[in-house]
Amino acid sequence: MTGWTLHHGLAAALPLENIDTDQIIPARFMSAPREEGYGRFLLHDLRRDGDALRPDFTLNHPQAQGASLLVARRNFGGGSSREAAVYALHDAGFRVVIAPSFGDIFAANAVNNGLLPARITEDQADRLLAACPAVMTVDLQAQMLTTGSDSIPFALDPVWRQKLINGWDDIDLTASHAAAITAFTKTRQARAPWVWPND
Repeated sequence: MTGWTLHHGLAAALPLENIDTDQIIPARFMSAPREEGYGRFLLHDLRRDGDALRPDFTLNHPQAQGASLLVARRNFGGGSSREAAVYALHDAGFRVVIAPSFGDIFAANAVNNGLLPARITEDQADRLLAACPAVMTVDLQAQMLTTGSDSIPFALDPVWRQKLINGWDDIDLTASHAAAITAFTKTRQARAPWVWPND
């Protein structure tokens, strides 16, 4: 996974709350091979009537095509823990999801796959939704969203911020503490040698 600090792209609106992981990618599509990509399944049942795309659905609008940032309402990614929901967003070209709140497991899965779950207030979400589609810049270092003359701070766990900037997953994060782990192990062995197996 590649780390990043700045992202500049088109933001699209999804003015709905409680978009759960089964809506993000319905379970019936999860048997498809991952290498074929899940982007075509993103929000499948919301975007379509049968096989036809719904022209009234915001992500189907021509001006939303090519968007890499998604602005939604509260409780985005609630429901089951399926990581495929993050794959569907990533494979569809999204790198940032902005909402007032997220499902906890979804948000953790997002960070582990390089997708930013940027948390803002309900009022700020209303402002951004009204402005979409709009070109937006995301600054991970400053934790700031900027579109036009409007700049909005977003909340993000500092460990998640570090993981995104460095392109780390949980294993990489643990490995970054290798020296401290080694030092602790040596100290612990000296203080409690009976804990360690005999060679």
